[in-house]
Amino acid sequence: MNELAGSRKPFLFIIDYKQQCSLIEEISRIDSTRCRYNFNGVKNVDTVTESYSGQIDWNFVPMSLTDYRQAFEIVKRNILAGNSYLANLTCKVPVSTNLTLEDVFRYSKALYRLWLKDKLVCFSPEIFVRIEDGEIKSFPMKGTIDATLPNAEKLLMDDSKETAEHATIVDLIRNDLSMVAECGVLPDDYPSHIGDIIFRLLPAGSITGAPKSKTMDIIEEAENYERGFYTGIMGYCDGRTLDSAVMIRFLEQEGENLYYKAGGGITSKSDLQSEYNEMIQKIYVPIY
Repeated sequence: MNELAGSRKPFLFIIDYKQQCSLIEEISRIDSTRCRYNFNGVKNVDTVTESYSGQIDWNFVPMSLTDYRQAFEIVKRNILAGNSYLANLTCKVPVSTNLTLEDVFRYSKALYRLWLKDKLVCFSPEIFVRIEDGEIKSFPMKGTIDATLPNAEKLLMDDSKETAEHATIVDLIRNDLSMVAECGVLPDDYPSHIGDIIFRLLPAGSITGAPKSKTMDIIEEAENYERGFYTGIMGYCDGRTLDSAVMIRFLEQEGENLYYKAGGGITSKSDLQSEYNEMIQKIYVPIY
């Protein structure tokens, strides 16, 4: 990343949650039959404007409330012990659908979309960081509600649990950015260090928690699967400008099977049933 950005060669980057596996590739070398992306309008495929015309079959069996409770209680116990203020608990859910990964990429409505052939599709609404004109910015996204509810915005803003979750992540990410920039301004030579900057910020605070390092240990204990690229980041950089997303809203293929990975933030105010219901609500594809 440092080398490509330093030489002003546009590239795509995909980095997994644990920063153990990355795909860094010059845009000119990407094979669109195997990798397709549309990151806020920067894309290697034509934009599809029509809606999906067929009937969508979408079925899944979430983990039982009993199993979820075991993971939830590990997280809640650590929070009440003062080891964490907020932890993002996720799970892996088998899905069956008549949609292909490519269908989901083509027709899903999301700011950031990525398709890797026979591997995964991600349709994320969440910005990680943006770099432009020597400034770095982040846009933390926390809080979940059914948008069809009357007064949904007010209900969300008045929810003390959701408000506390958002405030915690804003504070965490503000601290993260201070490690690489001063009041959001990067050093003049930032292009040749852009990989160092990004990896310094990983993993994303919104999908870990606070404090980050200890909370990651708690997540490791509570979750019984590997996140892989889920909750990693993906993005585009042309050497001066960078745009990236957190890889949430994520469908992965393993052999003949599909799995949806989803979760949410747990705080001291979290209720077991509410968090379980929120996890289930997130297992969908935004195709209308």
